[in-house]
Amino acid sequence: MSESKPPTPTPGDTYKGWLFKWTNYIKGYQRRWFVLSNGLLSYYRTQAEMGHTCRGTINLATANIAVEDSCNFVISNGGAQTYHLKASSEVERQRWITALELAKAKAIHMQAESDDSGDDCPPVPPTTAQSGGCRNSEIQSTLRTLNSKVEDLATCNDLIVKHGSALQRSLSELEGIRAGADTGEKIRQVTERATLFRITSNAMINACRDFLSLAQTHSKRWQKALQTEREQRIRLEETLEQLAKQHNHLERAFRGATVLPPSFSNPALGSKGGVSGKGDASDEDDDNEFFDAMEDPAEFITVPADPKYHRRSGSNVSGLSSETGMDDQSFDELSLASNPESPQPLELEPVKQRRTRIPDKPNYYLNLWSIMKNCIGKELSKIPMPVNFNEPLSMLQRLSEDLEYYELLDKAAKCQSSLEQMCYVAAFTVSSYSTTVHRTGKPFNPLLGETFELDRLRECGYRSLCEQVSHHPPAAAHHAISEKGWTLRQEITLASKFRGKYLSIMPLGSIQCIFDKSKNHYSWKKVTTTVHNIIVGKLWIDQSGEIDVVNHKTGDRCHLKFAPYSYFSRDIPRKVTGVVTDKDGKAHYVLSGTWDEKMEFSRVMQSSKGENGTEGKQRTVYQTLKAKEIWRKNPLPEGAENMYYFSSLALTLNESEDGVAPTDSRRRPDQRLMEEGRWDEANAEKQRLEEKQRTVRREREREAVKTASSPEEADAQETGTEASEVSDETNTDDSPPQTPVASPYGPSHIPYLMDGKEGPHGTVKSTHQDNYQALWFEKTDDPVSGESLHVYKGGYWEAKEKGSWDMCPDIF
Repeated sequence: MSESKPPTPTPGDTYKGWLFKWTNYIKGYQRRWFVLSNGLLSYYRTQAEMGHTCRGTINLATANIAVEDSCNFVISNGGAQTYHLKASSEVERQRWITALELAKAKAIHMQAESDDSGDDCPPVPPTTAQSGGCRNSEIQSTLRTLNSKVEDLATCNDLIVKHGSALQRSLSELEGIRAGADTGEKIRQVTERATLFRITSNAMINACRDFLSLAQTHSKRWQKALQTEREQRIRLEETLEQLAKQHNHLERAFRGATVLPPSFSNPALGSKGGVSGKGDASDEDDDNEFFDAMEDPAEFITVPADPKYHRRSGSNVSGLSSETGMDDQSFDELSLASNPESPQPLELEPVKQRRTRIPDKPNYYLNLWSIMKNCIGKELSKIPMPVNFNEPLSMLQRLSEDLEYYELLDKAAKCQSSLEQMCYVAAFTVSSYSTTVHRTGKPFNPLLGETFELDRLRECGYRSLCEQVSHHPPAAAHHAISEKGWTLRQEITLASKFRGKYLSIMPLGSIQCIFDKSKNHYSWKKVTTTVHNIIVGKLWIDQSGEIDVVNHKTGDRCHLKFAPYSYFSRDIPRKVTGVVTDKDGKAHYVLSGTWDEKMEFSRVMQSSKGENGTEGKQRTVYQTLKAKEIWRKNPLPEGAENMYYFSSLALTLNESEDGVAPTDSRRRPDQRLMEEGRWDEANAEKQRLEEKQRTVRREREREAVKTASSPEEADAQETGTEASEVSDETNTDDSPPQTPVASPYGPSHIPYLMDGKEGPHGTVKSTHQDNYQALWFEKTDDPVSGESLHVYKGGYWEAKEKGSWDMCPDIF
């Protein structure tokens, strides 16, 4: 093994050398010059003949390579051609065998690729596309070369595995034989196979080196070409943007519209000297983009609109707001800025700094059996639920969290089109559920007469008031008014049903939003909230159902569908879809997204009836422009998982404030103690408040009995009141309904079963009379929607300015 070694064959390169070829029985083996290139093995008498005379060629793609002895091997293509060859040494023979196997594998791959692909690249016209065609041909050639290098590497890998296994077997046999005559033969075999393994390894190393060199060379060229394409695209976008603005400016001037200078219409342009750049706030170029069809909802599907709608929608767009991202016919920021009726920004004095953290939730161990042991022998109405299952907010504060994305209503108030306004109202409807995805803690049930104010007039331009207006059934009224020209009011009553594995919470009552300028009056209801894994497992919350947002003035309607979670569904979880239609049922906008992340909307250009769905219903196909984002959930503050998963707004709701009413939820002692982490004291205080509320209600019921019209009726009512006291008191705050405490359900889910207002035999009904009247709200029938609800009657904010709270009851 000491002789000099010729170069190891490199996969994919031409391999040349002298071999002895069998000619006939007279001449025997004759020395010939063999050349291996492109899957073909050719031979010549001398090297000089390579330029003009080829004595024979065999295609390795269909050839069979066989080894006869240490120096001889045979190449045959099935009988027509057979070469009996002999190398000068065993090492030389193995080099040729390795090169031939690599060339054969490459030839087979190229032949299969040629059969499958055919003429993939059409002829390039010799006109404007000539340079592009040349570049494409060059890329295709480079890809084929790289692919062939990868195939060489795969073949080398197979050979290394093959020869490595043979070498390992020989070594094992060598260890097992005795010293004797066979030792020399075995050592020779081991040496031969070690040589084969080294040759194959060298071929692998060379192939890797070639592949790496080729990849690095072409990588630099492609990076340069990509950078050139990127720069050309940017220049083209800037040119198109300039042309679109000029066209828009000329069209508006032709129509006689008042056009302000660019420095007024777009501050970003003014700061750049009127030259458009990448950071321009205009979205006209986005109107020319179309998106792929989204996955089919149950009732309709959307597809990209026909390109013929480009010019029509583009010609109607002027001064679009990049903040709202409206497609076309959107309200103009110019008109808003110049409209004297629009609210003007005021010089506001510095606002209060709100807190960004609350004490971390304590990790208290809760022993269910100790709770149940303490309940033995007590009246059902006097069994308190511990605060361990709560979060330090009341239901009134949770109701006020609906205003976290009040900006949607501010934008809706500026809309000139009621259909666009409907999109923002629908997005606001969906946004109110974004805070519930991780909030499995139960809020405190408000005491009767409890209130909560949220005064954000200086920071956000709105103020809100909630009051617990009824105890049977428990109902809360909410009223919010904004300086931006909208009013929100709602009355919510919760009903719940236990379904075994989950608990369904169904909000009853309606929500209404009125805009001052347009007088548009919207109303809608909430969907069902489902708490899963009630019996065992980790609690998680889902929203499902349908919402119809109705504009009672124009007849516009938005039908929103909250898809329930399904393990087998291909849709994204928590999906919401909706369609905005006018009074005639014609669709104008399509909304899609998720209730815990974001919502998008797109303008409908055309609609048609499509194929039948899975249930045999004919689905509507909407051709839409590119979807624009209308709402996105704010990220949770840092460390939210240790603060009950509160949002930034929720962290400020229970912050102490001066001047609030004595009935405000911030003054509730048990809730405050829980927030501070003093849960044992909070439980004791909670029990005291519940007992105090029972005493006040019994006194109020007796007063109602005394005012009865006749003594006989008074006696009957008093008897009914006494009989219902125990059963009726089960609806106070967190006391359980007609369900025994010794429940068979899991420990972490007892509060959801015990806190519901429906027992195993239906809803608990009371027979008492209660003459309680809400302090700040009054029951009335809405003439527009025809619904009966509690409406704010005024007086609260005036009392706050005076600091006069004499009319408030002492509930804490």
